[in-house]
Amino acid sequence: MNTSKRNRMPEHKTEGTQGLSNPQGWDIYQQVTDQILAAMEQAKGHGRRLWDTQPSLPLNRSTGKPYSGINIIMLWGAATQRGYTSPYWLTYKQAEAMGGQVRKGERSELCLYYKPWESTETNSDTGEDETKRGAVLKSFRVFNLDQIDGIQAPAKEERPAFQALEDAERILQASPAPIREGGAQAFYRPATDTIHLPDRADFINLEAFYSTALHEMTHSTGHKSRLDRDFSGRFGTEAYAFEELVAELGSAFLNADLGIIGSTLQDHADYLASWVRILRNDKRAILTAAAAASKAHAYIAGLVSQEQAAA
Repeated sequence: MNTSKRNRMPEHKTEGTQGLSNPQGWDIYQQVTDQILAAMEQAKGHGRRLWDTQPSLPLNRSTGKPYSGINIIMLWGAATQRGYTSPYWLTYKQAEAMGGQVRKGERSELCLYYKPWESTETNSDTGEDETKRGAVLKSFRVFNLDQIDGIQAPAKEERPAFQALEDAERILQASPAPIREGGAQAFYRPATDTIHLPDRADFINLEAFYSTALHEMTHSTGHKSRLDRDFSGRFGTEAYAFEELVAELGSAFLNADLGIIGSTLQDHADYLASWVRILRNDKRAILTAAAAASKAHAYIAGLVSQEQAAA
């Protein structure tokens, strides 16, 4: 596969929805889709990716943990649109607990999570208890640290200069599929389970090389022997473009880990147009793409950890 590419009081109530919409008609999937589309359209207009201005994963200031899945994309998009420079976010209550105060009139951003549920019912025919399990999509809202007074970003630890390229090489060494450099195109070939890249010297810079390699590596995680990703049943003829979106998001998550800003490739606009069409036709698609990209990101990170432990 070729690589492409107000004034209001602070909001702090947790909102939730069961199924597609809540009783008041709030369609969470449409809201998320609209938000992502707006960010992507803005990125398209400026000739750059959604994540270019935010080289690190969004983090919760209270717990220190990174956000995952769709929340990464939504908070990156919010930071791009609002001009936030901090990667840290907090709920209103978390800010209060840390002695901070959200400034009056600041706007919160939506985040999502799945809350598991379980119920036991008696089968009228057999008389036996049957347990059903599922998950309800719920939401919460967060504020960027730039919007909060009284809380400072954590002090940066003293450490040697960051060696992004060395860290990128460690990821390539842990690649789930063999990488073959040389040739005229970048692609992942499922039939042979191999990643093919042009010579490094052919790229405009090293960052472009690593960004491309991570894109193709994300594709390789979808192999049947790994995460077994297959979107043909749901997206039909759009499955190829949707897998491209997953690979690009997975590459972005890895680039964020490394501190590498992904380069914009020549055919980025063509792929972006395909993504927008998919998202407009299926408002749950961005949730699926982000979840799949997060799984791929976690899979590759696990391989890197195994390599380091074995060293």
